[in-house]
Amino acid sequence: MPIAQLSDVALRYEIVGSGEPVLLVAGLGGSAGYWAPNVEAFAARHQVVLHDHRGTGGSTRSEMDYSVELLADDLLRLMDQLKIEKAHLVGHSTGGAMGIVLGARAPDRIASLVLYATWAELDAQMEQCLSLRRRILSSMGEAEYHRATPLFLYPPSYVRDHKADLEREIAAAVAATPSRSIMDARAAGIMAFDGLRYLDDICCPTLVLVARDDILTPPYSSELIAARIAGAELVQVPHGGHAFSRVEPAAFNSLTLDFLAAHPIGTHAHV
Repeated sequence: MPIAQLSDVALRYEIVGSGEPVLLVAGLGGSAGYWAPNVEAFAARHQVVLHDHRGTGGSTRSEMDYSVELLADDLLRLMDQLKIEKAHLVGHSTGGAMGIVLGARAPDRIASLVLYATWAELDAQMEQCLSLRRRILSSMGEAEYHRATPLFLYPPSYVRDHKADLEREIAAAVAATPSRSIMDARAAGIMAFDGLRYLDDICCPTLVLVARDDILTPPYSSELIAARIAGAELVQVPHGGHAFSRVEPAAFNSLTLDFLAAHPIGTHAHV
């Protein structure tokens, strides 16, 4: 994956396919690899842009305070660097929160939004989950944090049926892990996010997508977002936990690509 050198951060990114640009933006883990089950289907119709967030993967491991707004600004500057004038944004969890920020702050750059397993207001359930994950990180270290992560992402039946796959996923996460301080700073920044102030200013076509068995950002979080964004479409699927795009990739791809096809950019920039 190439590197985009911005003023204060280097971001590792990848571009696959051709057509209208789509930004696939990962969640708290921050790695472009989250979208591995989806990239091929998206690239068959779109120019897909993926990146590792600041603090993760092959991007700069910045030891600093993090915020959703900081990560959103990084993504906007990456678009500038790649000369992408306007793109669809499909964001998972933290990636969706970044989409909320950009949809409100840079409406001329975002053609449509898919806010998947996303939140705008930290509630007691999400706070408990993230606080527990931070305590695991603090007291037990990075490896045990990564070992616990699938329990928050996947439905029980998926964990039951994919033990070997998840062991490989955990091992890869441990091998590529950021420092404990960066991971905690990223989680703290996520918990501090106040997305409610942005929702009324989003005017692009928006799909809000959530699985009913998501324990990290439960369906009521998506219901709140959809109620506040004018014209937003809310879709709740029965199964998939916090990682619907990985648990049911064919269903996720179909729902999302159909939405993007219904809301074309019209003209778009090529890298």
